[in-house]
Amino acid sequence: MCAVVSQLKTVRLRALRSAQKFGVAGRSCQELLRKGCLRFQLPVQGSRLCLYEDGTEVTEDYFPGLPDDAELVLLTEGQTWQGYVSDISRFLSMFHEAQAGVIEAARQLLSGERAPLRQKLLADLLHTVSQNIEAETRAQDPPWFEGLESRFRNKSGYLRYSCESRIRSYLREVSSCSRVLGAEAREEYLRILGAMCQRLRSAQYNGSYFDRGAEAGSRLCTREGWFSCQGPFDLDSCASKHSINPYSNRESRVLFSTWNLDHIHPGLSVVLKQFHAAACLLFPSRVGCVHLDSAHVTPARGWMTGDRIEKKRTIVPTLAEAIQEQGGREVDWEYFYSLLFTSENLKLVHIACHKKTTHKLECDPGRIYRSQKRPKRRRPARKCQ
Repeated sequence: MCAVVSQLKTVRLRALRSAQKFGVAGRSCQELLRKGCLRFQLPVQGSRLCLYEDGTEVTEDYFPGLPDDAELVLLTEGQTWQGYVSDISRFLSMFHEAQAGVIEAARQLLSGERAPLRQKLLADLLHTVSQNIEAETRAQDPPWFEGLESRFRNKSGYLRYSCESRIRSYLREVSSCSRVLGAEAREEYLRILGAMCQRLRSAQYNGSYFDRGAEAGSRLCTREGWFSCQGPFDLDSCASKHSINPYSNRESRVLFSTWNLDHIHPGLSVVLKQFHAAACLLFPSRVGCVHLDSAHVTPARGWMTGDRIEKKRTIVPTLAEAIQEQGGREVDWEYFYSLLFTSENLKLVHIACHKKTTHKLECDPGRIYRSQKRPKRRRPARKCQ
């Protein structure tokens, strides 16, 4: 095979089933192959060399252009190598075996790796597989609780509290809208708000969304604590397949705080504006409501003017016209509750998938008010003949 003596080249060589790499020098493909087989105690006959990165077979014709310090894979008869994807496939298959084997193999590869991209991939892999995911209490995983108050004794309890805090912040925003109402209208608004508060308290502010110990239908993660990004508000899924397990380590716990519970339909400010507009218009004889016209709702101090979605110029006028024509009806607060505080209208998204642009979505006009049951007409009694 070797007919031409070339410049001495040094490569890093590994066998298919081995994570160890050795430096081998040779002036030809055949010489590298022979020395590699001797090092790994493999038969020369039927064996061949290929590039680690893409699986290209190294022949005598290819050898002169082989860069110095290239990484090669030694294959015996019947073995194949497709490049990086083969290593990924190997690691994925090892997740079903002892985890210590995955960690050791990755560490060996990382120790001799020089390419920055592959260093990062291996470091990220080690970061993922070597975490104490199964641990739950402070005693089992003290580093996870660094920086947290001593009252948090387990991971699920803290993450439940984290979710409750997000929901409570939405409730505070809803409550702040009462300041733009007059005294009488505010009374009705606060009555409805009180019903929402009572529902939230009974549901423990939906903290179960982040609790891996909760029932499957009431949590947003797997039993192990893995969360998957649900994608931007205008897509059904996450194209980047973002995922995170905040139960795994302190770093993941901190990073998880940057994920958003994003309102889908519509943005929170629009829901609040419609809710407020309906409350005002249901009581037209009462004073103190913010003036509504065909262009806007004039915000009082503290109103959210820069939230996830800009204020609409058509929703409120349409809502006002509908109420004026149909007469006052009771606001369906349970519909607004579902939009503001539940997974019916909340998506958990990675920060890169959280779009702050206009959603261009509106509330369902058929669900803003409770349907009124029409009283049955009594048939006139028949006269006896």
